[in-house]
Amino acid sequence: MQRKATALDVAKRAGVSRSAVSLVLNGRGDGNVAKESQDRIRQAAAELNYSPNPIALSLRNQRTRVIGIVSDEVVTSPFDGNIIGGADDVARSRGFVTVVMDTELDSSRDASAVETLLDRQVDGLMYVTVGLKPLDVPQGMLRVPSILANCIDNAPVPRLHHVIPDEVSGGREATEHLLGLGHRDIAFLAGAQSSPAAPLRVQGFQSAFSAAGLPVRGDRAFLAGWDIDTGFHGAMKLLDGVSPAERPTAIMCANDRLAVGVVLAAARLGLSVPRDLSIMGYDDEFRIANTMVPALTTMALPLREMGAAAMTKLLDAVEGTVEEAADQDAGDPLETMVPCRLVIRESTGPVPPGSPK
Repeated sequence: MQRKATALDVAKRAGVSRSAVSLVLNGRGDGNVAKESQDRIRQAAAELNYSPNPIALSLRNQRTRVIGIVSDEVVTSPFDGNIIGGADDVARSRGFVTVVMDTELDSSRDASAVETLLDRQVDGLMYVTVGLKPLDVPQGMLRVPSILANCIDNAPVPRLHHVIPDEVSGGREATEHLLGLGHRDIAFLAGAQSSPAAPLRVQGFQSAFSAAGLPVRGDRAFLAGWDIDTGFHGAMKLLDGVSPAERPTAIMCANDRLAVGVVLAAARLGLSVPRDLSIMGYDDEFRIANTMVPALTTMALPLREMGAAAMTKLLDAVEGTVEEAADQDAGDPLETMVPCRLVIRESTGPVPPGSPK
């Protein structure tokens, strides 16, 4: 059996000291080892298929290299689980593993979940939610480096950094896409009042009209829930029994399930999508947006990107590359906003001929 390479083997091949190998492969090479030597060490390690022993590394650094993640229902959600996927990608790339606990929407279990993870000596904590929402942060999260993903510290003075989607820009870019196709009478089924995301997306919708110098009809943006049936009834309210000259030429939806309901309503009324009516979704929900007929134009929530950004910031704090106090002194707003992405498919098209400009 071939002997497993050691750090000393790497040092000999790279022509450096054993301590230099340790510094570089433990992430502390910058400022201590010349860049050329760092490159030789990494090349030698790759050629010898060498990696530091994670247990020994943890003992030396007094770290477990484990990050605890608490979620409200992300683990059981086929949608927002992508946040954890993005976070885990970053953790693994930096030599950490993640342990996830799901409270299944029972907030009374938050504190015990955090304490359970702290008992396992995790180096840091992340809380992830399905849908943007305020969070009553468990006190245990203040004892180690911690971060929030897709949720915001509900304390009067927030204490933890959060990573969230840029909902205002998302609503604005979705509206700008429709305006660019010539639509001027655009309705917006805006979700539910209980979600912090709904008013932000409406704000983006209104911002796009304002920037274009166009008025927004007061009856064109209203809350309609989040589900297929509410999308259907909201669309029927806008379209049924309304003359072509008075009905909107495009309907924006605060999520893709609402858009499914709008498509069903259009079919019930004999309207062709997008010839008679353009429909815009939000979320880019897997196995909904891209499999609809017609395929749905939508704003993709940056789920994996949020998870990756949150984990990167958290690990920087764990490894001491970012000083929290320095961030505070520099006026860090404790917020990272990740842009949404416009995905153009078949459900949006030019304004119907003869529609008011």
